[in-house]
Amino acid sequence: MLNGRTAAVLLIIGCFVVGAGFAQNPSAASSATAVPVPSPEQALPAKVGVGEAGQTLAESWNDFLHYTKIGRFDLAKGYGQAILQAKPNPAELFKLVQENQQGYDLAMRVADGAHDQDLAKLTQELLAVIDQGRFLQRTEPKIIVAEIRRLTSTPRGKMLAIRRLRDAGEYAVPYLLDTMAQAIQDPSIATKLSDMIEALPQIGRSAIRPLAAALQTDNPRLEAEIIRALGTIGYPQSLAYLKYVAEKAPMSDLRDLALANVRKVDPQAAGTPAAVLFYQLAERYYYHDESLAPTPGAPFGNIWFWDPQGNRLQRVEVDLAYFHELMAMRCCEWSLRADAQFGPAIGLWLAAYFKAESTGVAMPEYFGPDHAKALVYATTAGPEYLHQALARAVNDRNAAVALGAVEALARTAGEKSLMYTLGPSQPLLQALIFPDRAVRYSAAIAIANAGPRQPFTESRIVVQNLAEALARGGPQTPGQTGPSWTPELAEAYTLRAAQAMLGLAISRNPVIDLSLAQPALIGATKDTRPEIRVLASRILAYLSSPDAQRAIAAMALDAANDASVRTAAFGSLVNSARLNGNLLPDADVNDIYKLISSAQADPALRAAAAAAYGSLNLPSQKVKDLILDQAKS
Repeated sequence: MLNGRTAAVLLIIGCFVVGAGFAQNPSAASSATAVPVPSPEQALPAKVGVGEAGQTLAESWNDFLHYTKIGRFDLAKGYGQAILQAKPNPAELFKLVQENQQGYDLAMRVADGAHDQDLAKLTQELLAVIDQGRFLQRTEPKIIVAEIRRLTSTPRGKMLAIRRLRDAGEYAVPYLLDTMAQAIQDPSIATKLSDMIEALPQIGRSAIRPLAAALQTDNPRLEAEIIRALGTIGYPQSLAYLKYVAEKAPMSDLRDLALANVRKVDPQAAGTPAAVLFYQLAERYYYHDESLAPTPGAPFGNIWFWDPQGNRLQRVEVDLAYFHELMAMRCCEWSLRADAQFGPAIGLWLAAYFKAESTGVAMPEYFGPDHAKALVYATTAGPEYLHQALARAVNDRNAAVALGAVEALARTAGEKSLMYTLGPSQPLLQALIFPDRAVRYSAAIAIANAGPRQPFTESRIVVQNLAEALARGGPQTPGQTGPSWTPELAEAYTLRAAQAMLGLAISRNPVIDLSLAQPALIGATKDTRPEIRVLASRILAYLSSPDAQRAIAAMALDAANDASVRTAAFGSLVNSARLNGNLLPDADVNDIYKLISSAQADPALRAAAAAAYGSLNLPSQKVKDLILDQAKS
C-alpha cells in the first residue's frame, strides 16, 4: 500500500509528467519537437549541394586546399569564404572529403595551427559543415533502408551493411524494428528475419536507448528479439529495462528470457529490484556519465518514445544542455513505476528537474503546455523528498538545485520538517554555510519563517545570514551554478530578510537572537527604500538596547525623511518604549519636545511625536513644561 504522501506525489507526477517510458502517451510524444521517423517506403534521397555561382563546389574546395597547401593563405581564405557563403549541402561537401582524405588531413592541421588565425577560424567553420555532412550521411533514411535490404545479399554485402548500420547507430534501430515486425507477420519474407536478428545487436551501445523504449511493443516475438539484442550488446544501462520486463511482463516466457539476459549482462543484478536499477541509472545520467552521452556529431540529443498507435519508435530532439537531466527524470519515473514506494527516486527526480531548469533552456515540448514548473512539484512533494534533493545539492555544491529545494522548503515546512535529519546530517542547516549566498540567505529565511522554538547550534549562523542579506552583501564563491547576484536579487533578499526578522521579533523567538543583527538593522534605517527603513525600525523596537532605540529616534527626527517614514518611526519608538522603557539621552528627548511644541510641524507627525513622548514615561516636570508652554495668561 502507498502511504499518503507518496501517493500524492505519484498522483501529481502522473498528471504532469508526459512521455516518460514504456506506457508513453502517444499524443504527447507526437508534439512539435518530435522528429517523425519515416517508414522504409518514405525514406527520401539525400539533397545535392552546389558551390558558388560560376564554379562547382568541388572546384572551390580543391582550390581552397591547393592555395592552403602552397601557402597562399589570402587566396585560400577567398575560396573558403566563397564556399561558406554559398551554403553548400553538408553531405555533398563530406562526399568530397571522402574522395580526398589527404586534403581533409591538411584542413585539420590548418584548423589547429597558428600560422594564420583568420584561416584557422575559417577552416574550423568548414570542418563544422563537413561534420554535419558526415552526420547526415550516416543517418540518411534512404541509406539505412538500403543497407537493411543488403543484409540478405552476399556475405560481403552483409558485412558491409552491418558496418554501415553500426555507423548509423541509434538511427538505424527504428527501421530495423519496422522491417523485423513486417518479417514476423509475413512468412514470405521470414528468411530475412535471421539476418536482421544477427545485425541488431551489432549496432552496439548506441542502440540501447531506442531498443529500451521499444520494449513497449505488444508484439511478443519482436520484444523477445529486443531482449536478446540488449543482452548481447551487454552494457549495464540496459539492466533496469530488462529487469523491469522480468518483474512486470504478463507472459512468463518473456519474464524468464529477460531475467536470463540480465544475468548475461551482470549476474549480480539479477537479485536487484528494477526500481533500484533505474535509480542507479538515473544517478549516472544525473552526473553525466560519459558512457551515457548522446550520439556524437549532432547538436542535440535524442529521446526515444514508443508510439503504441503506430507501433513504432518515435524520436524527439532535445537540447544537449539538459539531455542527461531529462533522461535522469525518465529513469526516476520508471523507478517509481517499478516500485511506487521507492521514495529516493522522487528526491532525485526533483533535483534533476531543478538542474534542467537551471540551464535556462525552455523545457521540451513533449512536456506539454500545462506541465508545471519544478517548484510546483517540489512544494507538493513534501520535506522528506526535498531534503533528499537538498542533501544531494549540498554535497555536489550545486546552487541551482539547492536553491530550488530550499525555496520549496521555505514555502511549506515547519520547524520539525526543516530540522529533518538525513543520515548523519541536517541538509538545511548545512545550506546555511553553502558557498552561494542566495542558498545561504534562503536557508536562513526558511528557518526564520518556521519560528523554531528548540535551541540549535547554528542559530547564530541564521542571524548572520539574515544580517548579510539585509545589508545586501556577503561573500560569493565564483563559479557557482545558482542565479547571478544582481542588484534586483539583492533588494529582494533584503526585503525578505527584514520581513523574516520582524516575524521573529514579534513572536519573541527564544532561539534566534536578533541582537546579533543590530548593526545591520541600524544601518537599514538609512536604506534608500522607505519600506526597509520602516521594517528596520519596527524590528529594532524589540531589542533592549540604547543604540537600537536611539537609531529609531534618529530616524524619526531626521527631517530629510518623508513624513510617512518619520511617523512610522515614531510608532516604532512607542513600541520600543513600552517594551524597554526610556533609553534615550536628554538631547533626543528635547528634540522630540521641540517637534511637539512647534506650531509649524505637520499635525500627523506632531501627534506621532507626542505619542512617542508620552510612552517614554518622562518625569512630570517635562509634562508641566509642555502644558505651561501652550497656556495663555
